[in-house]
Amino acid sequence: FLRDKNFHNLADLDNVDVIEGRAEFIDNHTLRVFQADGERVLRGEKIFINTGAESVIPAITGLTTTAGVFDSTGLLSLSQRPARLGILGGGYIGLEFASMFANFGTKVTIFEAAPQFLPREDRDIAQAITRILQEKGVELILNANVQAVSSREGAVQVETPEGAHLVDALLVASGRKPATAGLQLQNAGVAVNERGGIIVDDYLRTSADNIWAMGDVTGGLQFTYVSLDDFRIVRDGLLGDGKRSTRDRQNVPYSVFMTPPLSRVGLTEEQARASGATVQVVTLPVAAIPRARVMNDTRGVLKAVVDVNTQRIVGVSLLCVDSHEMINIVKTVMDADLPYTVLRDQIFTHPTMSESLNDLFSLIK
Repeated sequence: FLRDKNFHNLADLDNVDVIEGRAEFIDNHTLRVFQADGERVLRGEKIFINTGAESVIPAITGLTTTAGVFDSTGLLSLSQRPARLGILGGGYIGLEFASMFANFGTKVTIFEAAPQFLPREDRDIAQAITRILQEKGVELILNANVQAVSSREGAVQVETPEGAHLVDALLVASGRKPATAGLQLQNAGVAVNERGGIIVDDYLRTSADNIWAMGDVTGGLQFTYVSLDDFRIVRDGLLGDGKRSTRDRQNVPYSVFMTPPLSRVGLTEEQARASGATVQVVTLPVAAIPRARVMNDTRGVLKAVVDVNTQRIVGVSLLCVDSHEMINIVKTVMDADLPYTVLRDQIFTHPTMSESLNDLFSLIK
């Protein structure tokens, strides 16, 4: 529904033509588009690239030829729930699918090549997530050196030095990379970095003066809302005063939509201490929040890092129901450069998860 709606938001405009096909650059003003019924050549004074990102497929024997192996898009197209799901990669995409399918009743096994789970998060947060997953029956295998994937007995066999694992479906969640392959960017003089991301300046201009790039294809933060903000920057450059840039972005939050969701904005405790700032760190168990008890979901923890000298919030991690809504309140306070006491003393409706911010920041002494 949403894809169709968004498509028609553009396609139904009198001054917009939507052309479906695979495009490549001939030069910085000209594109060749390959379609089912032939080719078209298009010219443009200004060109904007927003091709997104695509799954990274590791060089593992049998991974691309074995039936039952999916990327995140393919897995969502399954008509039946697999009884056993293997997930190659323990990052945020793998985490969301692990939580979702475990909720469905699927036996989930995560194969994580790294020795540490969720290395970008504080250890106490990662450990809390691990406990939640294990309570769902999810098996987490660290240092998983997957050597080969093959078909066996109608299932997918995942081979490691420690032994083989049989699953009914295998999700490849090894990260995403900018979708620039095949665009022939060199023909347009558009420079890319070592990962294939298009290099842009603070105004999203590429090395070709008439071409801009937005969203995941630049290799930056891969969030829909960042791509939307990219649009605002380009729009301001073309139609406004041209002052808006990526430098204006502050404290970009993110949420991992597991159950319960993880949301974070700002620095982790480890990052804050490494910066040399004098900080106080406080945590609040979700079990202490009245609304969580009303909703019968007391899993998780709230964590805040505050600069002792400035009283400003340095970072917040929320692992709890509705964290994806709460984190935006914290971001607004941080962007406004307000002290943590604003949240400590704010009047929130009761009973809500938002009012737990009163309790969390009241722990700062």
